[in-house]
Amino acid sequence: MGFLGGLLFGVAFGIGFMVSLARYQILRTAIRIDLAATIAAFARMTVADSRKLLPGEYYPPWVVFSKRQKLSWLNHIMNKIWPYVDEAASDLIRSTVEPILEQYKPMVLSSMNFSKLTLGTVAPQFTGISVDKGDPGEITMELEVQWDGNPNVILDIVTKVGVALPIQVKNIAFTGLFRLIFKPLVDEFPCFGAVLFSLREKKQLDFTLKVIGGDLSALPGVSEAIEETIKDAVEDSITWPVRIVIPILAGDYSDLELKPAGILEVKLIEAKELTNKDIIGKSDPFATLFVRPLRARMKNSKTVNNQLNPIWNEHFEFTVEDPNTQYFTIRVFDDEGVQASELIGCGHVAIKDLEPGKVKDMWIKLVKDLEIQRDTKNRGQVHLELLYCPFGTDTGLKNPINPDFRLTDLEKALKSGISETDVDPAKLAAQKKKEVIRRGVLSVTVMSAQDLPAVDLMGKSDPYVVLLMKKTEQKLKTRVINNTLNPVWNQTFDFVVEDGLRDLLMCEVWDHDTFGKDKMGKCIMTLSRVILEGEFTETFALDGCKSGKLTLHLKWTPQTIVRDT
Repeated sequence: MGFLGGLLFGVAFGIGFMVSLARYQILRTAIRIDLAATIAAFARMTVADSRKLLPGEYYPPWVVFSKRQKLSWLNHIMNKIWPYVDEAASDLIRSTVEPILEQYKPMVLSSMNFSKLTLGTVAPQFTGISVDKGDPGEITMELEVQWDGNPNVILDIVTKVGVALPIQVKNIAFTGLFRLIFKPLVDEFPCFGAVLFSLREKKQLDFTLKVIGGDLSALPGVSEAIEETIKDAVEDSITWPVRIVIPILAGDYSDLELKPAGILEVKLIEAKELTNKDIIGKSDPFATLFVRPLRARMKNSKTVNNQLNPIWNEHFEFTVEDPNTQYFTIRVFDDEGVQASELIGCGHVAIKDLEPGKVKDMWIKLVKDLEIQRDTKNRGQVHLELLYCPFGTDTGLKNPINPDFRLTDLEKALKSGISETDVDPAKLAAQKKKEVIRRGVLSVTVMSAQDLPAVDLMGKSDPYVVLLMKKTEQKLKTRVINNTLNPVWNQTFDFVVEDGLRDLLMCEVWDHDTFGKDKMGKCIMTLSRVILEGEFTETFALDGCKSGKLTLHLKWTPQTIVRDT
């Protein structure tokens, strides 16, 4: 019996084991099939699918979604044709860059030109390519390029004192993004009329300068000046929106060349809470503003000494060539006197985000770097007023009472008879005949305030408002409303304004006290909107306090005068 029982147990165990093994194999096969299907699904995922699955804020900073394809095949072709490309590109660079070198040459030099220019034997490497959606009549391609070349570039320079120096440009390291635009698309082979060539983005440009048979250090400052000149020439000759038009089919392609598209007017009003860069005292801030980072087109504000909340109230104008891709950039520095200025922070605004002909009042938060914005430190904010006016449009800032008035000098010049096709900022400056001055009466009704901070020991305040016109220093103030955080004044004040486009209205809320006065907050505004709209009511947030708002009604009664200049 024992033997029979053991046999039955062994058979049952064997059958059970085989059944279990078979079920395990079936289950394992199903799991592997599901896993293979999952892997196949992941393989078909696009970048857009990945971003839908997991939002961008959950990715670590080192994860980058590249839109560009690898280009080993193109690099192989480039290595073979590089000797021919070198010859053609060298001639193109010489004819394009040399006139601009002459334009930007330092004051210490009397002449500056190429005596030799070849790009060497090392071909650039294409690291990526992408095709962007452009207008229906064009194809836009962007190529990412890296080049550590061995060019033979010799510059002949002659100083003002007659010293001639042949300077060799060596050890060039370049990384950038080139843009090719094929347009217009036609029904004739090769199906496009011309190619537009431009450096879309310059990520790196490093090189060294060496005097052939001499020492560049014998002329202090010359090396730095030549280096800046070369970089300016690259920026001004080939960097987007500048483009080189290469005709493929016969035709007139002058409309594809770079032309000014409009004027950006900027009012630099003020800044607040700037980082203090000085050990003793406070920073001495000034701002550098530009649309294109060229020394000739960059503009600086005045320096406000020992102040972290400066008020500039300055007006600037910039030429815009491509509103769809260009940015207005501002950099705020601490003036260190004879030493190099220290960057406090920077910010930018896309011109495409500005509605043409409409004033945009905005605060820009300053950051350390515009490309890599990982810095969470508070560097302050800048208050700006921006107005973009395209050429050849009638969308400028107008006063309803006087339809002929335009804020921009550009439109005034156009109105005097300048053709749109001849628009040039330098010509406009020379052809301006008159200057429009906005004189009038500004009526300010201080209506009320809300949620003012408690200053008194009993948790209340005794607020009043001081109104100040910045340029004329006219000052008026309301009555005091005792024991409240939500006062109502409904008082109206009139200011005679001589130049409304360049003045500021400053409103300060104070707490009245027998033994002193405490400033609770302030707001500053230009008069552009009230000149445009005639009158409006608005609630303004108060700066300098955790809470608090001030409601004002502003009305403009104009008196336009025109004076010859």
